[in-house]
Amino acid sequence: MLLLPGRRSLPNIAERMSATHHSSRTEAWFPAARALARLPASLAPRALLVVFAVSSLLSVLPGCGQKSETGGGEAAKPKDANAPLGNLVEPFTPPTLAELDAKAEWIDQPVEDSIELLRAYQARHKPLTTLEEALRLKNDSPGTNEKIVSALGRLPESDSEVDWDATINRHLRSDLKSTNPIMISSTSEFEIDDLTGFKMFGFDWTFRKFALKETVVSWQSSKDGLCDKVVLRDDLNWSDGEPITAHDVAFTFRAIMDDRVPVPAMRSGTDKVRWVEAYDDRTVVFFHKEALSTNSENVDFNIIPQHLYEKSIRDDYSLQSSEQHVKYENNPVCGGPYKIVSRSRGQEIVLERRESWYMHDGKQVRTKPYFKTVRFRVIEDSNTTLLALKTGSIDESLLTAEQWVTQTSGEDFYALDTKASAVEWVYFYFGWNLKQTVPDDEDPKKDKLVDSPFFSDVRVRKAMSYAFDYDELMDKLWYGLYQPSVGIFYPNAWMAPKPPPAPYKQDLAKAEELLDAAGWIDHDGDGIRDKLIDGKYVKFKFSILCPNSPEPVAICNLLKENLDQIGVLCNVRPMEFTVLQEQTLKHRFQAFLGGWGTGTDPDTVENIWGTKQDRNFVCYSNPEVDQLFERGRKEFDRQKRAAIYARIHEIIYAEQPYTFLYVRNAFYGFNKQLRGYNFSPRGPYSYMPGFFSIWRVAK
Repeated sequence: MLLLPGRRSLPNIAERMSATHHSSRTEAWFPAARALARLPASLAPRALLVVFAVSSLLSVLPGCGQKSETGGGEAAKPKDANAPLGNLVEPFTPPTLAELDAKAEWIDQPVEDSIELLRAYQARHKPLTTLEEALRLKNDSPGTNEKIVSALGRLPESDSEVDWDATINRHLRSDLKSTNPIMISSTSEFEIDDLTGFKMFGFDWTFRKFALKETVVSWQSSKDGLCDKVVLRDDLNWSDGEPITAHDVAFTFRAIMDDRVPVPAMRSGTDKVRWVEAYDDRTVVFFHKEALSTNSENVDFNIIPQHLYEKSIRDDYSLQSSEQHVKYENNPVCGGPYKIVSRSRGQEIVLERRESWYMHDGKQVRTKPYFKTVRFRVIEDSNTTLLALKTGSIDESLLTAEQWVTQTSGEDFYALDTKASAVEWVYFYFGWNLKQTVPDDEDPKKDKLVDSPFFSDVRVRKAMSYAFDYDELMDKLWYGLYQPSVGIFYPNAWMAPKPPPAPYKQDLAKAEELLDAAGWIDHDGDGIRDKLIDGKYVKFKFSILCPNSPEPVAICNLLKENLDQIGVLCNVRPMEFTVLQEQTLKHRFQAFLGGWGTGTDPDTVENIWGTKQDRNFVCYSNPEVDQLFERGRKEFDRQKRAAIYARIHEIIYAEQPYTFLYVRNAFYGFNKQLRGYNFSPRGPYSYMPGFFSIWRVAK
């Protein structure tokens, strides 16, 4: 699976991994996913988190704060199921808007139209070849690739070039688990939400963050860094006709910040906001617990309509079980440019352009989306996907390395399609669970976590990394197209250590030496290593979970073959992505194959690596890493921040809670009738304008 890091850290790669070998919103494939900023912000899934302790003394925060009604410390958690929504929020009395404006010293933040940003960029960068030549070219070199993208990635020069009634048939690697914007977690879900969800913020292909001109009039931050004020446009509405207001934003914050509502991916980062106040229908203020470099990430959470959920949530905090919530799941009310008009589970999701999005009172008030209909086809098998692309059943798809090299170079492919690639900050790994679930002695119906007999020992984890045959993976499975992963950040990213750590190489002798030192020895001569634990010899035999697709299964089978050589038994367990996602979220696994797409800020990965964080699937814990994350979000100097996150990278890589495998490039096939596709470190979609710059040529 491919997921995005925390504070919408994208979505998981698990879903797309099988398609590529996320998304977000990566979109890589596994449990993991969104935002921007002057410093690269969070991508994906929302991986940014800001932790800060509120003083236990009653005090007024300079500029934006107000006295707390409690003595501080942890927020009270009402036992009453009917307690006010938002039981994880510490009581707080905001100042009046007049009081706030009088002392906040507001600093204007950017409000941008991403299409105009791209148009201005393209005006400064002319295409490297003609459109006609780009359509004739076969993508067989980096130079040719650059020509294709530069010519076919252009925005239309006039409306007459565009087929405004067109349908685009897009590919989804896995089905959705939820259409509710605050329940989403996987890449597929983020891709749908990118088109249907109401957004106030976005980021461009360089990860520069801004408020979206389509929805926001102004965005200001207080000089002391403790508040953000957003004024919404007055021409916004939900797909059922009700207005979108600041009250929806404040209500959604309380829903996310209620432990009765199961939204771990969206709560990551949002839980660092102190309070959200809607002063009127258009003005919303985010109060921060502390001045942090990541505060602009924490205000970027998905929004749900208050008028639908304020009563129904009381009957079903899961947002999934009641008759009314099932109705919303199947027929969601949407706040973005598109609405869901039909859904056949496991097969397709169809979206239609909302006229009420770009028209208001008979006037066009926003850019009209280029496609009338967006049909997402769910196809799990990569071979079936490529066949659908070649026959025109779908218009775009992520390509595997094998497909890029051996199956998309002939006329059967280029008759309808072309292909393009770019660097993508997506890495894949074997995750070793440092804990294991066992029945709780006090309540056998519940699980508790105890140290894993296998992977709690760093020597064993390093042995796993030395045992794996990376050359076989990179040269034979991935045709030399990918590069080794050497940790949690992309090697050329500003926050990665310089120079990067050396990649692991297979060394079976070193692996055996480490296992011997950890006490895993073949005591009975049956060829399988074992160890005396609690008076019994336990064999080194474990299972690894992976998506049920050819590429991930092949990677895990290679691991199995490698471990067989050193007396370790590995059982490969392929499974459907949503099941795999559930197992990892609940830590019910010993090892799994996964992938992460990047967030726009390095702090977004805290919810993957921080102690007891929601998406820390492998139960990794290191006090120094926790402290460094705390320091990183309090530091505003980019160079100093880079050093902090580089150190986090080095510590995690040294302890190998993951065996880091490879960094994947984005390889895509596109129908030749499509134009306007461009790339960011999150691929062609999970940024702004992303999908919204793509169009179909008029017939």
